[in-house]
This record gives sequence, C-alpha cells and structure tokens, in this order.
Amino acid sequence: MLLRRLARPLLAAPFVYDGLSAALHPSEHTAAAREGADRATEALGIDRLDDTQVSLLVRAHGAATIAAGLLLAVGRAPRTAALTLAALTAPLAAVNQPFTSSGDVRKEKTAKFVRNLGSVGAAVVAGIDLEGRPGVGYRIEQKRASASKSAKHTVESATKDARHAASSASKSVRHTAGTATHDARSAAKQAKAAVARAKAKVS
Repeated sequence: MLLRRLARPLLAAPFVYDGLSAALHPSEHTAAAREGADRATEALGIDRLDDTQVSLLVRAHGAATIAAGLLLAVGRAPRTAALTLAALTAPLAAVNQPFTSSGDVRKEKTAKFVRNLGSVGAAVVAGIDLEGRPGVGYRIEQKRASASKSAKHTVESATKDARHAASSASKSVRHTAGTATHDARSAAKQAKAAVARAKAKVS
C-alpha cells in the first residue's frame, strides 16, 4: 500500500507536466495537434479546424490530462484516472508516429512516439491494478462454484426428503394393513362366538 502511494505521484508527474505545458503554452503543441486534427476532420468529412479551435483543443486536452494526473497522484479513483490518462495519451502516440516522416523529423517523432507508448503502457498497468483484491474472473468463478454447490445440496436434500416421505408412506400402509387384518380377525372371532352362542340356545 505504501509503495503504491509513492509510485502513483511519480507516474502522474510526467502527465501533469505535459498537461501544464499544453494548457499554458498551446503554441508549442499546435503543429502536432494541427496534423492530428486535419487527419481526424478529413476522415470524418467535416470542415478543417482553424488555429483558434486547434489551440482550444490543445488547452482542453492539457486541462483534462492535468485533472486525471492529479487524481492519480492523490489516489482518488486511481484506476479510472490512470485509464483516462492512457486514453488521453494514445492520440499523442498516433500523432507522433514516425513512419511517414524522414530525417531529423523522423528521429524527433520516434523519441516522442516511444515515450508516448511507454506512458500508455504504464497508465494501463496502473489502471488494471486491483491492489491485491481478487479480479472479476476469480469472483465469477467463485460465485459459479458456490451456485453449483448450492444446487447440489438442494438436489440431495430433495432426494432425502423424497426417500423419507416414501418410507413413511410405506410404513403407514403396512400399519394400516396390519390394523385392518387384526380388526378382520377380531370380527371373525366375534362372529364365530355369536354363531356358537346361537347354536347353544337352539339346542
């Protein structure tokens, strides 16, 4: 726990720095943002953004990065903050991809691209950190096992109750049959005695 409290501010620091740079000095990032914005507007088939709109976009991106970085640094909703930082940094990696450039520009973009990829990876790792708690897959498996065990217990209980009911019914039938036989024998004896008395009176 202590290690996480120390690591989160360290991880958030570069994001907050880059966010401040973009929010306070958008002109330093406008060229890269312009390239990404032009690609996006062309793909979407909408009008090209002007310089003011691109500058506002850079400032907004910087402000969002600062907010998510600070949340991660202080440990407030750290997983959400980290995944937000990953989502905010991924477009920068796309903008800084060096594969369509050459010379010194390619070298500069390669450094930024690799840095952006590392930042995305680190943010994703922080975003999926469960802090020692079991993951969703484990919890689902445990609930499934518990449900299976409960169903098995229910079936066994129902089977036991059915067997007990059948045994009780069988005993009841035997008892009823025995009582009826006893009553029949008693009635037969009484009838024989009555016949004997009747014959004695006649004689």
